[in-house]
Amino acid sequence: MIKKSSVVHLSNYEISSFCRQMSLLIKAGISPAEGIEILKQDTHDSSAQKLLDSISQVLMSGEKFHIALEMSGAFPEYLIHMVTIGEESGSLDTVMNSLAEYYEREENISSSIKSAVSYPLIMVFMMLVVVVVLITKVLPIFEQVFAQLGTNMSGFSQSLLDFGNLLNRYSIIMVILLAVIALLFIFFTSTTKGKDLFKSFLGKLHITKKLMQDLESARFASGMVLTLSSGMDTYEGLSLVNKLVETNEMKEKIENCRNLLIEGDSFPEALAKSNIFSSFYSQMVSVGFKSGSMDSAMQQIADRFEKETERKIYSLIAILEPTLVIVLSIIVGMILLSVILPLMGIMTTIG
Repeated sequence: MIKKSSVVHLSNYEISSFCRQMSLLIKAGISPAEGIEILKQDTHDSSAQKLLDSISQVLMSGEKFHIALEMSGAFPEYLIHMVTIGEESGSLDTVMNSLAEYYEREENISSSIKSAVSYPLIMVFMMLVVVVVLITKVLPIFEQVFAQLGTNMSGFSQSLLDFGNLLNRYSIIMVILLAVIALLFIFFTSTTKGKDLFKSFLGKLHITKKLMQDLESARFASGMVLTLSSGMDTYEGLSLVNKLVETNEMKEKIENCRNLLIEGDSFPEALAKSNIFSSFYSQMVSVGFKSGSMDSAMQQIADRFEKETERKIYSLIAILEPTLVIVLSIIVGMILLSVILPLMGIMTTIG
């Protein structure tokens, strides 16, 4: 009996590259087993070699390509199901190419989200470092100046100095705190669970809620392109796409759409009633449905959503960047002015 490999799941980029290469090989008339052997010869990475070896062994035992991918343990369930359909329908090259485009789009979306999240978090971290350095290293110097002039710091500046002395006294706790913040940053940007939690958090914020909804719509459209281009009916396609989306809200809309199809509505009507798309995009699907080119209509919608979400993400970054710089400038300015203005008053009195 063939056992599943313990290979770690591949990234969207790696899956896209694999599907693209297999599509080209299969389209050239090369069997999946021969194609895997060719990829093995061109691969120098040890983990990739191990994965391809496990796939090759299953194929050499006489199993089909989708079984080999499933036994490798490295590919998502959705991809395996689509490869199964491609093998059964004789359009494996087309399906692999569609999968490559789908996972390439997923990688682009993930990269955009990561860049949008990473920059503000890095800026906030740097702001904390700058403020801590000011109140623990710079303010004590001003305290010595005030002492030499025969006076003491007071008010806001004295409170900051006391806080800085507290931080110096418990510096190990501060170091641990900064380390925890760094680990949280890595957790939320580099792990699957962390990304899911952060996406859930962004979906609840007013400023990012619409953006996350658009990302889910883009994921839905991309998934439907893949299922429709593979010759799958819309009802079964919706069932598969329901596994791709991440929010419960979108899952409920898709389930409602499936129920409307059962009740006799056409696919465009079910989409419109389920509020998966706006009326503009629903009309595009309706035109595609009537002309028999619904997969093309969905492709256009997926492309538009991808471009729109990227525009919104970079617009959000463009707003956050100067805002964080202004906040940092104000904080630093307040700290410095709290000691410089009293110092200038003293120097004027002495003069």
